[in-house]
Amino acid sequence: MTPSPLLDGSLPIALFLLVLTLTTRPLGGYLQRVFDGERTWLSPLLGPLERGFYRLAGVSAEQSQRWPQYATAMLVFSLGGYLLLFALQQAQGLLPLNPLGLPAPSADLTLNTAISFVTNTNWQSYGGESTLSLLSQMLGLAVQNFLSAATGIALAIALIRGFARERGAAADLGNFWVDITRATLYVLLPLSIPMALFLVWQGVPQSLVGAVDATTLEGARQTIAQGPVASQVAIKMLGTNGGGFFNANAAHPFENPTAVANFVQMLAIFLISAALTNTFGRAVKNEWQGWALYTAMSLLFVAGAGLAYWAESGGNPAVAALGVDQQMSLVQSGGNMEGKEARFGIAASTLFATITTDASCGAVNAMHDSFMPLGGAVTLVNILLGEVVFGGVGAGLYGMLLFALVALFIAGLMVGRTPEYLGKKIEAREIKLTVLAILCMPLALLGFLAVASVSPLALKSLANAGPHGFSEMLYAYASAVGNNGSAFAGLNANTPFWNLSLAAAMLIGRFAVIVPMLAIAGSLAAKARSPATAGSFPTDGPLFISLLVAIVLIVGGLTYFPALALGPIVEHLAMQAGSLF
Repeated sequence: MTPSPLLDGSLPIALFLLVLTLTTRPLGGYLQRVFDGERTWLSPLLGPLERGFYRLAGVSAEQSQRWPQYATAMLVFSLGGYLLLFALQQAQGLLPLNPLGLPAPSADLTLNTAISFVTNTNWQSYGGESTLSLLSQMLGLAVQNFLSAATGIALAIALIRGFARERGAAADLGNFWVDITRATLYVLLPLSIPMALFLVWQGVPQSLVGAVDATTLEGARQTIAQGPVASQVAIKMLGTNGGGFFNANAAHPFENPTAVANFVQMLAIFLISAALTNTFGRAVKNEWQGWALYTAMSLLFVAGAGLAYWAESGGNPAVAALGVDQQMSLVQSGGNMEGKEARFGIAASTLFATITTDASCGAVNAMHDSFMPLGGAVTLVNILLGEVVFGGVGAGLYGMLLFALVALFIAGLMVGRTPEYLGKKIEAREIKLTVLAILCMPLALLGFLAVASVSPLALKSLANAGPHGFSEMLYAYASAVGNNGSAFAGLNANTPFWNLSLAAAMLIGRFAVIVPMLAIAGSLAAKARSPATAGSFPTDGPLFISLLVAIVLIVGGLTYFPALALGPIVEHLAMQAGSLF
């Protein structure tokens, strides 16, 4: 009996979405209790530690901040993290836990890496096991994996408060130092510890041994890198960081050894981002508002995953023209297996690729550069949509809420009413700030891409010419500005031009969105809530969900279609034409 390609691809997607949906509400409720300062089952253990941190830092948990104070605290915290991570990398040759004796990376690579991990991008222009010491990986990268993810969660909570709070004494956004402490202590650590233990059980190394020597069957000696891998993989997935301990990332058997580990890692990428939609609904006293956002995200996710699987399972027509059998059967997976791990196959590889580019994760278990043009286009479009299909922890929610404001503004224009969302009037100030936040990504991305397309310094790093080479550059800047961190490969990014330009793109993609978003949150928190009337646009039903999905696709499509046409679209058409003639 020949297996069905449709069944092979649809079952993992359906199972994944089912498990994700079942975890969303309980975790969403837990997050709400944590950030409301309510007692949780971890309070007896972590409460004294939390209060101790506040005393040491001189922070009052009851003292709230307006949006400028919240934004300043976030920026100062990020700057401090960058300086510490830069210094640690530059000093790694003099520090312990460096069993391979690795020297300090170049200054431009150090700058790129420090900015990358502080902005939750985790772009890697280097091979982890051959560039950074165990201390740099643990004390530098893994710590920033926690802190940058906690920052994203705190920012999402701040925007939620903007919608949930009324004018007056409560017109603040909370306290950044309190939010980031609670996100780390009560959310990221309790999830990371059991996940790391699970990964060790599955076969992921967790040791301070830098490498071991092995003798192959042919008698040759091979050095196999090891280290504290499981602990870093756990937070890289839960925090949608994505930076791999090894250069091959989640395609490496030490990072992702089994199909079960692969599924759990995929679930971890979306886990917190999905739960935050429910936290949003609970905060505004209407859980259906959160489920509306969750549904819009799920529709975009399923469409991308289905298209990617269809493109990859169909195989390469140029290879088929040579008489090669690419059909799925009991003895072969079929389709385009280039760049994919045989232990995962096409279904798990394309699902992972869709999830990691929907979120700002960047972990990969297959090489996106080897995908078919349309399969690669899915990963590109996922990032270009603005990190709103679940997205990074925190960033996905506030990104989708910005698009919701645009959708409601357009709906208000169509019916001649002042738009409102959850009783808050959406006026000129909020729309201007929303447009500023949304447009910073295409302005930076297309601007840097235009310079790179005509720069000899950039072009000499490409492994491919023509539309595929253009796609590699487009993907690199999309990944940087979108704070995703995955790579299309085929691009030697470890040069001064690429390290510096990608670092600048990461900074713009992170902070040029965050600051306007916090200003919107502050503006909304200061507004009085208007009661719903017969003319109010319902934002928890199918009409709003459809409008929101349409706005996300239209904005992304109109903005990036010319660039996509020069890359994966023309490559697909050329491939089809080549197979016909």
